[in-house]
Amino acid sequence: MPEVQKKLRVGVLGCGPISQAGHFEACTKACNAELYAICDSADDLRERMSAMWAPQKAYADYQQMLDDEHVDAVIIATADAFHVQLAIMALRAGKHVLCEKPLGVTVEECEELLQISRSTRRIFQIGHMKRFDGGIQSAREFIQQEMGELVAYKGWYCDNSHRYTVTDAVQPQIVKSLSRRKPAIDPKADLQQYYLLAHGSHLIDTAMFLAGEITEIEARFLHRGGVHCWYMDVAFANGTLGHLDLSVGVRMDWHEGFQIYGENGSILGKTFNPWLYKSSEVDIFHEKTASWSRALAADGQFYRRQLESFANAVLSESAVAGTGVEEGLLIVKAMAAIQASVRTGKSVQVAAAKGAI
Repeated sequence: MPEVQKKLRVGVLGCGPISQAGHFEACTKACNAELYAICDSADDLRERMSAMWAPQKAYADYQQMLDDEHVDAVIIATADAFHVQLAIMALRAGKHVLCEKPLGVTVEECEELLQISRSTRRIFQIGHMKRFDGGIQSAREFIQQEMGELVAYKGWYCDNSHRYTVTDAVQPQIVKSLSRRKPAIDPKADLQQYYLLAHGSHLIDTAMFLAGEITEIEARFLHRGGVHCWYMDVAFANGTLGHLDLSVGVRMDWHEGFQIYGENGSILGKTFNPWLYKSSEVDIFHEKTASWSRALAADGQFYRRQLESFANAVLSESAVAGTGVEEGLLIVKAMAAIQASVRTGKSVQVAAAKGAI
């Protein structure tokens, strides 16, 4: 008889939109993980999701799910303000953690989480699922194997005014509950903060994945005509010049991508609305052959691929291939540096950034 592959038994905390649109399906499709448990304090939502996705256990209390010895790992899919405290609880309970992005909303809480993560020696990965976009991965492979020295990186992330027309058409109907647990302050009360956390974290993570650590940021911000726009000059640790554009509510289609110039070639990347599950179109110019190439990257189920990579790290006791907690802290620091630069009009060293986003 063939050996049955062990599967990671996952408990998903939070039955809200991101779980309904991404994590529940990922858990049921993953080759090396299973949806063992779900947890939500809203009875109506939990019962509805339990009926739809058929986990073995459904918990109203998070600590009870953590006390379940059969739960190997948890996916934290709650509001940003809850991420750190819930992750710490999971780590102290001996669970591995896949936490939705961003890691947290203040530098200091993320620094505390990093120390606790190191002391518990559990696998900790952040849900920057774009690292599992096959097109973006082809760009990273070229950079590491053939490009030589990087010269410049330009990245942009422009959410658009028609995005909900697209997502309403392709996502499942999202079920909501009036009993859901909410942060003390509405996350969307300050849209400048909300958009930076929700979208800026992706922009920064992709830049770091491809061009390395960001060390310095000079940012300008403008809110005009209903569009929130950040233009940022950034310095990378390897000396690469960088420019980032985060604009939310642009009057056009979704507009996301990157251009990279290097010693032995260049890269042009176009990334799509993630809910289309279409891998980025990444065109790579190879100087040595004066030719272009593009990976098909047909498997665009980023959330399933993200979970499978996380499960593999846990089951094989290997390093995380996605965004780790150290990088998650750097991303939060970069966002704090952006806010500080906008306030002061000066360039800010990322390593020195402190406080809330």
